[in-house]
Amino acid sequence: MGVEAGQLIGRVTGAASAVALPAAFERLFLEEYPRVAAIAFRVLGDRAEAEDVAQEVLFAFYRHHAPDARYAAPWLRAAAAHAALNVIRGRKRRERREAIAAMEQANAVADPEEDTLAGERRDEVRATLGRLPPKVAALLALRYSGLSYAEVASALGLKTDQVGTRLRRAQEAFRREVLRGSAQRT
Repeated sequence: MGVEAGQLIGRVTGAASAVALPAAFERLFLEEYPRVAAIAFRVLGDRAEAEDVAQEVLFAFYRHHAPDARYAAPWLRAAAAHAALNVIRGRKRRERREAIAAMEQANAVADPEEDTLAGERRDEVRATLGRLPPKVAALLALRYSGLSYAEVASALGLKTDQVGTRLRRAQEAFRREVLRGSAQRT
């Protein structure tokens, strides 16, 4: 496994060179690293991931425990198993998220007509916003981007209690402009 304790701490902390460690931790590291990495490897089946887990477990122990604690070896071994299992759980969660994202993307691409219609609606909204006065368009864009009334008020220099009234007026102006735009196309 070829990793020295000083290199371990240097890698994890981002130090450029090996870090001087207490002799007790050096001994603990040399005795337990191979076992901790082997436990992680048995769980993960990947040597690189197992070494990462072993290093994380040893560093966590180094930060929070005395290296000569009687419980050091059992703690490290149990922590290696738990950390490796967490890697597997994380891998499964990531695979699920990726599968869901792939399905959503496949569904989005699966209907080119819907995709085209959605694109046309977005283009129409953008064109309509472009024909509105800048303050009205900004009010609509901010509010429909998810900002609260208070955030919209702050961004536009308004009082919070003015936003609702101005928003209703802006929505009505938007509707009129959409109707005007569709009447001109026909």
